[in-house]
Amino acid sequence: MGTILDGAGLAKKIKGELHEKVKKLNKKPGLVVLLLGENPASKVYVKHKEMDAEEIGFLSKIERLPVTTTEEELLDCIERYNQNDDYHGILVQLPLPEHINEEKVLLAIRPEKDVDGFHPMNIGRLVSGNPLMTPCTPYGIMELLEEYKIELSGKTAVVIGRSNIVGKPIATLLTAKNATVTIAHSKTKNLAEVAKSADILVVAIGVAEMVDKSFVKKGAVVIDVGMNRNAEGKLVGDVKFDEVAPLASFITPVPRGVGPMTRAMLMKQTLEAFERTL
Repeated sequence: MGTILDGAGLAKKIKGELHEKVKKLNKKPGLVVLLLGENPASKVYVKHKEMDAEEIGFLSKIERLPVTTTEEELLDCIERYNQNDDYHGILVQLPLPEHINEEKVLLAIRPEKDVDGFHPMNIGRLVSGNPLMTPCTPYGIMELLEEYKIELSGKTAVVIGRSNIVGKPIATLLTAKNATVTIAHSKTKNLAEVAKSADILVVAIGVAEMVDKSFVKKGAVVIDVGMNRNAEGKLVGDVKFDEVAPLASFITPVPRGVGPMTRAMLMKQTLEAFERTL
């Protein structure tokens, strides 16, 4: 059985360190989350973010908007917070209703307040090796690997998934640490064979328990970004944990793996955004 990468434990440690820093400040860092509609999963995620922010001592606000909110109204709301010096981080909870252009919304957030790290300018800075804000899930993965002193230089890494939120940025971050990276996806031929070449395997394909032991070589580090419900309603990742864990040297569980780290990095970047204003 591989070593469990305890994302929940590390996230708790990071939030504790942030809380100690915030206690010494004369002004609270501010985080606002814009939530459109009543998507149950989004409401749960936003509630967790609110709890994290309050626990650390941030000024925390959830701006709840009806699903009928127009694109123009949402853009106006974002601009109000762009101009509000009490809020240093702005997060628009995704997914958005179909009538709203997600790209236009992400472009509207000032890059220095884009604590999710999705603004094209922030992605460009990440790729050029001069990051300002980093997408939180890849950032959290890198922190987890560093905490457990997992060597990346010279290693072969395979990322299954090519999203702008996880796949592409984690490939960039791993490359910056001198790993040799392959991005694979649902159209990759012989996907299991490609994955099995990896010393570091990051799975972010969004299919419940798709990756079984045939994808994993003995001793690999396995990072499971997935968050799915199986047929029994149980929360599972993209990796068949019980099959893969005996082969892996390190592995993230679902839950309590990557998820808590994503939220911790959101909080860390909010404090960093505040500090840059001083």
